[in-house]
Amino acid sequence: MGESKVKTGVVIAAAGSGTRMGMDINKQYLEIAGKPVLARTIQAFENCGLIDEIIVIAAEHEVEYCRKEIVEKFGFRKVRDVAGGGEFRQQSVYNGLMKVSPDCDIVLVHDGARPFVDSRCIADCIEAARETGAACVAVPVKDTIKRADNEGFVEGTIDRSFLWAMQTPQAFRYDLILEAHRNAILEGYTGTDDAVLVERIGGRVKLVMGSYYNIKITTKEDLAIAEGICAVTGQIVTTY
Repeated sequence: MGESKVKTGVVIAAAGSGTRMGMDINKQYLEIAGKPVLARTIQAFENCGLIDEIIVIAAEHEVEYCRKEIVEKFGFRKVRDVAGGGEFRQQSVYNGLMKVSPDCDIVLVHDGARPFVDSRCIADCIEAARETGAACVAVPVKDTIKRADNEGFVEGTIDRSFLWAMQTPQAFRYDLILEAHRNAILEGYTGTDDAVLVERIGGRVKLVMGSYYNIKITTKEDLAIAEGICAVTGQIVTTY
């Protein structure tokens, strides 16, 4: 980072359900090596000296549970608020952005179900957003990507050297991401991530090298992979 400190907040989106898990419990509260997914995610930002405040977005009916069983139980002091989410992720993130301190310079958005984010990714993303206005953690695609037609036949092979798989965190100047979200609301547009909202208003988004460990817990198979990552890395949450 540069010499001057910028105030930085993070919105952690944890209002999703466990639908694809086939479980009644929200995937954010499932345990990996004895600790809830969401607690591991928050810990990464709690430990990072570059982060000043954390806003957690939980499902409306789980706000108090999240506050008591995650924030209070694990003693997270940087969590400024636990707010209720919306019907869709984009609405939930916007709710979180409205809870961020107005004097924040940079705001990160991170998936609550990505517990293996490390301090290097966080720091690099903040630095890039500070320089360019918007930055996203991503990794180069490793698989061959085919384009299919409507009948399920291969129509072509895409050059993967230009393809990146997006991850989080995604970091933005606070005023820029607010403008992008409000523009999307006015136009009735729903994107698959926050970066695309910035792209739609003409913003350029810098890609920052992520980590293949930085997986999103979505299916039961991901839980097994996560346990393996814990075993391989030993300590999965690092400090900056």
